[in-house]
Amino acid sequence: MREVSVKKVEEIIETLCIKANKILPDDLAQTISMCKGCERNALAKGVIGDIEANLDAAKELDIPICQDTGMAVVFLEIGQDVHFVDGSLYEAVNRGVHNGYINGYLRCSVVGDPLRRVNTKDNTPAVIHTNIVDGDKVKISVAPKGFGSENMSCLKMMTPASGREEIINYVLDCVKTAGGNPCPPIVLGIGIGGDFEQCAFLAKKALCRSVSVKNADEYYADMEKEILERVNKLGIGPQGFGGDTTALSVAIETAPTHIAGLPVAVNFGCHVTRHASAEI
Repeated sequence: MREVSVKKVEEIIETLCIKANKILPDDLAQTISMCKGCERNALAKGVIGDIEANLDAAKELDIPICQDTGMAVVFLEIGQDVHFVDGSLYEAVNRGVHNGYINGYLRCSVVGDPLRRVNTKDNTPAVIHTNIVDGDKVKISVAPKGFGSENMSCLKMMTPASGREEIINYVLDCVKTAGGNPCPPIVLGIGIGGDFEQCAFLAKKALCRSVSVKNADEYYADMEKEILERVNKLGIGPQGFGGDTTALSVAIETAPTHIAGLPVAVNFGCHVTRHASAEI
């Protein structure tokens, strides 16, 4: 049994909140640059150039890459041989988010009640997902989720008779409906299978996968590629101004499901789909 202090978790989450909001993952930044080189529409190429200039300015000025610093989504992969000491794990997570958003001068956007709408003033509580795995390590991932893209997300309980083409068409319909609202070029996380809530979790988890990593199953890797190509043929383009670059990446995560169902969820990420990770 390995003891891990929750104070260490708190410190790491504070750092990750700030890092994720200020620094885009390298592979996503490289994908944006690559798409600019391939873009045939002059206006779209210019918009992507503005996106790159914004990323450079954020790095130079040490400020967030987007004014919406998001709702903190925290993924904890906890080895079953770990024993947490020095207090409550979830309280430590929220202290880390509090410290990250206050000390990092990040915008606090969380309200404590969905209808009374009073701001908690420190971006807590976080959305926390916990997964128990083998070993004695703790992997922490923080994904600040802006709601311009989050609000465009979709979920549909399809019938088992629905096939690959129907799922792809559903994703395309979601993208068409969203248009320029999620700040394209977008990253699409797609969850297929499980039940109502698990497929939504899978879609969110998919957004945290490196854009340079494709599904390990060749069938779904090919489906990711096809969806990306067909989404980019919609012509919505960067910020909705038209062009070849509506999406930067598509990631699919799957789970076993019931014989009577086929849940499908689509979680939109904007062009600054942010996440940062660390391991204890």
